[in-house]
Amino acid sequence: MSLTEQQLVIIEQQLGRKPRGIVDIAWQTDAGVPAVLQMRSLVEDQPFPTLYWLCSKDLYQAIAEIETAGEVKLIEQQIEQDEELREAHLADQQRYVQLRWDKMAQQDRLRIDELGFTELFNSYGIGGIRHWDKVRCLHMQYAYHLATGGAEKGGAEKGGPETGGTAVGRLLDDKFALNELSLTI
Repeated sequence: MSLTEQQLVIIEQQLGRKPRGIVDIAWQTDAGVPAVLQMRSLVEDQPFPTLYWLCSKDLYQAIAEIETAGEVKLIEQQIEQDEELREAHLADQQRYVQLRWDKMAQQDRLRIDELGFTELFNSYGIGGIRHWDKVRCLHMQYAYHLATGGAEKGGAEKGGPETGGTAVGRLLDDKFALNELSLTI
């Protein structure tokens, strides 16, 4: 782990508690404010539901308001009706599963196998969702988007096929301009 003491203090302020299971900062602002954490896949022998955890209070609040307004259902309807979006979203889910295995510590891989969780880790997508055509949590979706280049212009090598990030993350940026939100500690 390459986190500094200052970063850990900021993260604890953001979360309102001492963090556990952090591997590293997956995305931060140009000013160095952590916004997305990379998490261990196994914490105290329990599967952790997501590879990327949103720690920014500003993004958390903005996305909470979007979820409260019913956007998850609207996005799920779009995924159901738009074949191109559906294919991109399913590809994001598959990339997520592979990325989680790729970033996982060898000791966690072995322990996951010992505990009988291997199939769970092969079948559960973004945020621990089993039905990949659904959207469990926009916070986890957006964290994955940022961690895979969603905030960068022309970041195709880091995320989705045309630009960086994820299909759902791009929808959120297009509709709500989350990528333009000023993030504070």
